[in-house]
Amino acid sequence: MIHRYFIKISFDGTNYNGWQVQKNSSQTVQQKINEALSKVLNEKIQVIGCCRTDTGVHAKELYAHFDSQKNLASPFNPLSSRRGEKGKRDVWGEALHKFNSVMLFDISIDGIYPVHKDANARFDATARTYQYFIHSKRNPFLVNRSYYYYGELDIALMNKAAKLLKQCEDFSAFSKVHTQVKTNICNIKLAEWKKDKEDNLVFTIRADRFLRGMVRMIVGTMMLVGKHKITLGDFRKIIESKDCRNAGVSVPACGLYLTKVDYPKSVFKK
Repeated sequence: MIHRYFIKISFDGTNYNGWQVQKNSSQTVQQKINEALSKVLNEKIQVIGCCRTDTGVHAKELYAHFDSQKNLASPFNPLSSRRGEKGKRDVWGEALHKFNSVMLFDISIDGIYPVHKDANARFDATARTYQYFIHSKRNPFLVNRSYYYYGELDIALMNKAAKLLKQCEDFSAFSKVHTQVKTNICNIKLAEWKKDKEDNLVFTIRADRFLRGMVRMIVGTMMLVGKHKITLGDFRKIIESKDCRNAGVSVPACGLYLTKVDYPKSVFKK
């Protein structure tokens, strides 16, 4: 019998060429997780992620699913050193410990959940949330984890631009070309800029789906608004043009994090 599981993952993307397995690179998060789970479970495991992150992008919460012949919920499962009802209660902690013991230091499996056999980490997700971090004071502890930008940005004006995003559906102007997607329609549910306690900027955007390179291109274009280099009217025209050549330059990947993925409760087994 085949059992399907979701795993919740976090990782520092600095050393990786993105999430997805690639023919010309062994340095992808997906491949490292495939290798680790295959080693622990002693069977070929291929995880399917909820999305694809680009080179250098981080994740605080990314879900993936995989199939295994092993019933990890069983009190007699091969990953548990304990038995009986007590072992059954401890099994998920035991599995996580064993998975992470062979995982690279910059990748962590933070949760494992039994799901129904047709559950899909990508297609069952109802929303994804990304955050982009910008710091304006040099900080060696934020290298590769936030975008250092020295200069003034009009956050109030950038928030007005963010509101315009929620009025639009077609985001072709903020997508890389030749991405092999059927539609560039996205439903933006939240888009806002805030300052944290140290006056660093955080942009949060939540939508049902995202296009390749979309968030970084949106942030780069909104920064032009914040620098007073383009107007809100110009920003709207860029969206309406549906042409990525009119958008601003993509900001560095180091500041981008996938922070939350939403699923209906029906996906998970009780």
